[in-house]
Amino acid sequence: MARIVESNFGKTSFQRLLGHNKEVMDAWVSLGDVLEKDGRLSAALKEQVRRTLAQSNGCEYCKAKGKPEPDKFNEKTSMAVGFAEVFLKMRGEMEESTFKILKECFSEEEISELCAFIAFSSASQYFGALMKLEA
Repeated sequence: MARIVESNFGKTSFQRLLGHNKEVMDAWVSLGDVLEKDGRLSAALKEQVRRTLAQSNGCEYCKAKGKPEPDKFNEKTSMAVGFAEVFLKMRGEMEESTFKILKECFSEEEISELCAFIAFSSASQYFGALMKLEA
């Protein structure tokens, strides 16, 4: 059971917990919609990154959406997932050498999108963990 009662606003349990401040919920959902779709990086790549982050960020709701699927990885997805795993271990204290490797496979625009996606996904997963959001 979540730590607080869900509001009447939002489509999912996650959104209803954020829905106690509808403006925050609407902005959060809107940013999530932008980051999750195909952009410089594919939605499929970002989903594998999200699944990777979910295994360590403490949100049972997020974990329940599935584990990473290595059989669906291509080179870029493998690099992005590896970068997410380093992020999880280093908690943002990334070495410059990590970015040098990333730059061999990704453009500046893709790196920016990947880092924004990792930061936003982790924040969402931390929120779910803080609220004890269940699967």
